[in-house]
Amino acid sequence: GCKLPPKEKKEMQALPAEKISAYLAAAEDHGVLPMFYLELTTGIRRGELVALLWDDLDPENQTLSISKSAGRINGEVKVTQPKTTNSVQMIYLPQKTIALLIQEHAKHLSKPIMFPSLVTGRLYGPDCIGLLHKSLLKKAGITENFPFHGLRHTFCTNLANAGMNPKALQYIMGHSNITMTLNYYAHATFASARAEMERLAA
Repeated sequence: GCKLPPKEKKEMQALPAEKISAYLAAAEDHGVLPMFYLELTTGIRRGELVALLWDDLDPENQTLSISKSAGRINGEVKVTQPKTTNSVQMIYLPQKTIALLIQEHAKHLSKPIMFPSLVTGRLYGPDCIGLLHKSLLKKAGITENFPFHGLRHTFCTNLANAGMNPKALQYIMGHSNITMTLNYYAHATFASARAEMERLAA
C-alpha cells in the first residue's frame, strides 16, 4: 500500500503589525499591559514570564535576568531552576518597558513576584496566561487563532526583519541551535522576495 505523506507542520504566524496596538490596548484595559508589553519586547517563554521576580530586574542597567521557569506539576504551579548556569540569560530592556515595569511594581511593592495573578495575588499558571491571551485577542477584535507562543514568534520575526545579527538573536531567544534562529531569517527573506516579485509584476 501507499503511505500518506507526513502532515505539514503549520507555520507559526506573527501578530500583524497593524493589530499590535489593539492587542496592547486590550491588555491595558485588562490591567496587564506591563506583562504583555514585556512579552512583545523580549519574546521570553510564558513559563519564564510568570516566574519573574522583581529581583530579576536591574532598572539602572536596563537588564532582566531569565533564570527560572514555572510549570504546572500535579495541578500545582512549581518554579524550576536551570540545570546549568549557561541557561541563565541576561537580556536588555527598552526604556519604555522599564518604565511600565516600575509603574507595575508600585501597585504591589510587598510582593516579590513581578506579575502576581489579578485573582489570587499568587503566581500565575502558564496555562492561565494562555487563557488571558485569548481574552485579549477577543477584546482586540483579532479573530485569527493566534496562540500565546506567537507573541514570541512576533518578537523574533521583527528582529530578523530588522537585520539583527543571527548570533545575537540566538542569544536573546535562548535557542540552543542556530538553525532554529536562521529559520526566521529564511522566512523574512522569502517574504521580502515575494513582495519584490509582486511589485515587479505590477
